[in-house]
Amino acid sequence: MNLPLWIWLATIGGFCLVLALDFYLVARNPREPSFKECLGWVTFYVGLSVAFGIGLLLVSGPAHGTEFFAGWITEYSLSVDNLFVFLLIMSRFQVPRKYRQKVLLVGIILALVMRGAFIAAGAEAVQRFDWLFYLFGAFLVYTAWKLIGHEEEEAEFSENIALRTVRRVLPTTDTYQGARLTVRHTGRRMVTPMLIVMVAIGTTDLLFALDSIPAIFGLTKEPYLVFTANAFALMGLRQLFFLIGGLLDRLVYLSKGLSVVLAFIGVKLILEALHHDGVSWAPEIPILVSLGVIIGTLAVTTVLSLIKSARDAKKAEVVEPEPVDR
Repeated sequence: MNLPLWIWLATIGGFCLVLALDFYLVARNPREPSFKECLGWVTFYVGLSVAFGIGLLLVSGPAHGTEFFAGWITEYSLSVDNLFVFLLIMSRFQVPRKYRQKVLLVGIILALVMRGAFIAAGAEAVQRFDWLFYLFGAFLVYTAWKLIGHEEEEAEFSENIALRTVRRVLPTTDTYQGARLTVRHTGRRMVTPMLIVMVAIGTTDLLFALDSIPAIFGLTKEPYLVFTANAFALMGLRQLFFLIGGLLDRLVYLSKGLSVVLAFIGVKLILEALHHDGVSWAPEIPILVSLGVIIGTLAVTTVLSLIKSARDAKKAEVVEPEPVDR
């Protein structure tokens, strides 16, 4: 895709406009949104993503359109899994519920900016060094194995280097000061826990990109599609957090489904790299096959998760009868 600069600028400008509107609505009325409001916004963002993908199908052809949908669905699914960690961060820092919208939105904006730089560097690297596809493929297979091997462990949040550095360098107040990021205390400027938790959300999402960026490069090599798929996956994540907050615990097999998807993409990357290097037995996996595997795997694991959760709920409702006095 040899796109002129104005298309990139228009796309980035469109994302900035939507995020600015979202930020304005949050800043104007900080609160925990209702289920109906979240459902409407998530539907809007999903509809916007689908409309963009259909536009790609019509303008750029079925190959690029299908690659976008495969990348967007993969990134969106990984973002849902990441909401588990966001929930842990919110609990760890005891963020007041009415300010959680702002924390999520600013964290997502930071993540989008950092991912943009990551994608630009990754796109340049994969064009210069073909061997990176072997590295990406092996890394995704390893990540898939790690997801399966550690799924029974207790999930917890550990502070990363960036967050520890901010804590060490900047003086921080002990309590929240409304939604303020900084406050003057005893004659000096201090940051509040609100800024710390925003850094935690943003940098943690960047760490998640270590999995998601190689995964989407396994589905498309086009930087524009990689960027837009990531951007659309992050937009609406704030509302999705509140919409499915109670549903997260019921998606017990989501990590297992994502591990299958990541392993498939990792193997696909390695096979295609071998094919391009002249290995005759290594096939190229069509993007439609990839899209079918991704959708099928996520659909099956979601249904199985909901069935298991329903069965567990019924078992929990069973109460032993009280002993009868004779």
